Amino acid sequence: MDDLMTIRERFPIFKTKTYFNSCSQGALSVDVQQAYQTYLCDWDEKGSPWELWVERSETARQAFAGLINADPNEVADCTSVSAGVSALASALDFSGARNEVVMSDFEFPTIGQIWHAQEPRGARVAHVPAAGNIIPMERFEAAITERTKIVSVTHVCFRNGSRLDIPAIVELAHRKGALVLLDAYQSLGTRPIDVKALKVDFLAGGVLKYLLASAGLAFLYVRKEFIPDLRPTAMGWFSQANIFAMDIYANTPHPTARRFEAGTPPVPSIYAGIAGMKLVQSVGMEKIEAHIGEITGAIKEGAMRRGFNLASPVDPAKHGALITLRSHKVDLLVHRLEADGVVTSSRDNNLRLSPHIYNTQQDVDVLMDCLTKHKELLV
Repeated sequence: MDDLMTIRERFPIFKTKTYFNSCSQGALSVDVQQAYQTYLCDWDEKGSPWELWVERSETARQAFAGLINADPNEVADCTSVSAGVSALASALDFSGARNEVVMSDFEFPTIGQIWHAQEPRGARVAHVPAAGNIIPMERFEAAITERTKIVSVTHVCFRNGSRLDIPAIVELAHRKGALVLLDAYQSLGTRPIDVKALKVDFLAGGVLKYLLASAGLAFLYVRKEFIPDLRPTAMGWFSQANIFAMDIYANTPHPTARRFEAGTPPVPSIYAGIAGMKLVQSVGMEKIEAHIGEITGAIKEGAMRRGFNLASPVDPAKHGALITLRSHKVDLLVHRLEADGVVTSSRDNNLRLSPHIYNTQQDVDVLMDCLTKHKELLV
């Protein structure tokens, strides 16, 4: 799929709207629509296609592993990042001296909630505070110590688009003997991600946003050398070594990352997830990253030229695929833009604009015209 207009035509919403809300959920493609129809047809025609559904789950695992340069046996299929990270947290021992969890103040709420939920088990949670729309490395250096068990960081902040320096954080954490969990939900599908190059120990992410699928499917990557010693207590029959053993007398975790899975997989979402990931892979991550860079650059340039205030970092090396603008009545602004046919969202009282491969310079022009029309809500 070399022609970007051909890609755009696969997303019917652009016939009637200008869509800049990929960080909430990717636009719906005809590919995902057809995937859901295929799921229904398989169910109708085969009656009880459990073997096929298990095979689909394995296909999704392999597709995600390919996206992040992991072995499929290092990937667990989950219903959400919350489920995957909760299973991981349940496998960590916080009873000893190394019981600290260090997390940034840019994290998505579920991450903080999961780690604080471990406090009755002995975990001590330390937050790394922001300095405006960035977090200086020296603040991580002050927070990560010999008592740190795991450093839990987002790749891109969902509130302001700030991108953390993951290689530097990983190097610091590993030097102190700590593990690293990367929440890549806001970056998967927008840029190449290589878990081996990043040297992260765990990675969590889902398909709802820039992987262009739908709700209900996420993944947890676990470095293979850690799997044997991690025994989660958040379990389900799909976490077992033999899912069809139906053994109620023992818990026998799967020898691979599948031990972090739970109950019946989200079969409809798996069909959709495969379609979304296949679409992203057909374009290529390098092309997607370059295109998003052009569109976010155009948004920043257009906004600053009109006197609007960026809440995201200006430097493209310090932000991800979303740009935020300051607004003193952001809910009203989002509503007015929606009435104009422009789909956006808001976080922290800022307007959030999250383009993808399907957006064009014409979309940016439409957006800027509408923002100018409602500039009293921005400046």
